[in-house]
Amino acid sequence: MSHIRSRKHNPAHIAALVAATFSIAATAAEEAVELPEVSVKATKEVPFKADESASNKFTKPLLDTPQTVQVIKKELLREQGVFSLTDALRNTPGITIQLGENGNTSAGDTFSMRGFNASNQLFLDGIRDLGAVTRDVFNLEQIEVVKGPAGADIGRGAASGYINLISKQPSLTDSNFATIGYGTADKKRGTLDVNKEIGETTAVRINVLGFDGNVDKRDEVDNQNFSIAPSIAFGLGTDTRFNVYSQHVRQDNTPDGGIPTVGMTGFYNADANLNAGRKVDRENFYGSDNDYEHVDADMVTAKFEYDINGNTTIRNISRYGKTDIDRVTTGVNTGAAGLTAVTADPATWTVNRSRQRVDRQDEIMVNQTSLNSNFEIGGFKNSFTSGIELMYERQKNKTFITTGLTIPAANLYNPNENDLLPEPYASGASTDGNTKTAAIYAFDTLDLSDQWQVNAGLRYERYKTATDIRAAASAGGAVTHAGDADNLLSWKTGVLFKPAANGSVYASYATSYTPPGSANFALSATANNQNNSALDPQKTDNVEIGTKWDLLNNQLNLTAAIFRTENDKQTSFDDMLQPAQIGKTRVTGLEVMAVGQLTEYWQLSAGFTKLNAKALDQQSNAGLDTTAVRWTPDYSATLWTQYDFGGFSIGGGARYMGEQKRLVTTDSAATTNMPYIPSFVVADAMVAYAVNRNLDLRLNVYNIFDKEYIETLNNGGGRVRLGLPRSAMLTAELKF
Repeated sequence: MSHIRSRKHNPAHIAALVAATFSIAATAAEEAVELPEVSVKATKEVPFKADESASNKFTKPLLDTPQTVQVIKKELLREQGVFSLTDALRNTPGITIQLGENGNTSAGDTFSMRGFNASNQLFLDGIRDLGAVTRDVFNLEQIEVVKGPAGADIGRGAASGYINLISKQPSLTDSNFATIGYGTADKKRGTLDVNKEIGETTAVRINVLGFDGNVDKRDEVDNQNFSIAPSIAFGLGTDTRFNVYSQHVRQDNTPDGGIPTVGMTGFYNADANLNAGRKVDRENFYGSDNDYEHVDADMVTAKFEYDINGNTTIRNISRYGKTDIDRVTTGVNTGAAGLTAVTADPATWTVNRSRQRVDRQDEIMVNQTSLNSNFEIGGFKNSFTSGIELMYERQKNKTFITTGLTIPAANLYNPNENDLLPEPYASGASTDGNTKTAAIYAFDTLDLSDQWQVNAGLRYERYKTATDIRAAASAGGAVTHAGDADNLLSWKTGVLFKPAANGSVYASYATSYTPPGSANFALSATANNQNNSALDPQKTDNVEIGTKWDLLNNQLNLTAAIFRTENDKQTSFDDMLQPAQIGKTRVTGLEVMAVGQLTEYWQLSAGFTKLNAKALDQQSNAGLDTTAVRWTPDYSATLWTQYDFGGFSIGGGARYMGEQKRLVTTDSAATTNMPYIPSFVVADAMVAYAVNRNLDLRLNVYNIFDKEYIETLNNGGGRVRLGLPRSAMLTAELKF
């Protein structure tokens, strides 16, 4: 049962922020510009298929881009009843979700892509999106998943690619769209999307989200989200355009520390009684009813565009964003000393608990200026883009401890959420890190003929990372400063052949670098820590060969690619057990996707990935070799298909996730807790009916066969978060 908790935030506070957003652009309104009559020829849009990226860093349509890029459009997400970013990313194979390290629980969206952590490679409209936020899709036009090292595209840290979220923007139309939904576990959700033309060249748009609900088959766990995204655009349809838009998120959640792995396949404990114990109830909550997670996330963006002529456009975009998270959560420890079986009676068994508090602030300021141009030199067509980027990123973390506090153990099979659990207190220690980046980039695609194209791009950036580490008050509170600065040159190149107008075959090569402190701007003094400022940046190289085809009158896109990615200069220990940058991770794979429609009424989105991930020359300071890569399944696949007839839509899909290894060293799996996450298949279904032109009803049923599966497992193997059980959401969609 969930308890109502006080809200620290209210819509009135957000309304003030919205007013501030519009005040920035209040003086930008100009008299209407009379436009010449334009003849427009309409073309039928394929709901799930995108032909071009919204990013101005791509010089060609997706069909002629020598790289794996998948676009997940809002139409697909709406049909699937998908609301969170992590659920949306299940439409692309090769992505796995993580839980957290040992007793801790990760905050926000945490995932890996093609064998490498990509949690810090989230972008919103081409700008890095910082912050521990569980992202919703209510204000997204589409999600672009760009795979393979992308240092030339976005800079440091892009070992496996990045995800670019494209926000909704105003247009010269009057449209109103709203949804009202109710689901199992008392989930209530409402959205509003209003676009209004207020002049011949000016429009405003506002997107609003309200959500309140429990989590299916999880006692005490609930989530609330109120978000608003206003925007205004001037000069639409003219050569000079100016947009101001913002997003404000307020989340009030109960963090979920998961359940112990006792009784699950692979569980191990030296105590024979515990090793033979049964599974705990998936509804068990081992925390306190006072656990909380409060998230405030605000950002405001201003974008200016000017068409110099019909072939050249210059843009400038500026953004400021800040995210605060304050959370207290409870974890369980089922390691060697975490569980007790004093007697043979399971009713007396207990599990130790840990208490963590996170007080973190992320801040970002960015200014980007870019130029896109099409021109000819020597009879050859060039599609060119270049830009300059200035960026300041900062993260501040306070340290909290439980020294001297007594944290009572929980009954393993009957925990009590009313147990009095102490709240961690500030030790006085903190970490305050920032990175300043100045970068210049350029990309060009040269058409050698109607069939042959060559592509090249590079990015040169200068970064400077500074970290202030304050010791605990009990240790004197001294501040230690660490710094690192370097120059990075990332590049990519490709050659593409078009055997037909609707197809391409390509080969490409790309690089990226991950310097110390790249993830959270926190440098380390530990010799074998990759964030030690004395270490070189990790270098990632990628080779990809692929083909892309638009079939069935350009209604269905098929892509296939084979690739090899190698990340070098990882920290390891040599034969003398001394720290050295000799480790590597190599991932080879095959990826196949199909997106579009088979007929006018039959839609399809499908993908398959085969990965072979190896750790090379990696061993611990105890001499244990690392042989594999965590959380990287050999096979994964996703499928969604639906058919429309007589006002009805019936759809369904499934996703397969292969076995994900947790144990990647030469330790014995027989005596190591939960060495892997078992493979699983989960199926979903949907039925919708168009009542009239203004009202659609949709029923989404998730996990229709009620498959119990492990969605995430912590690095220690002691606790899991199970995947969503069979559940449902009924949604009414209104156009007015």
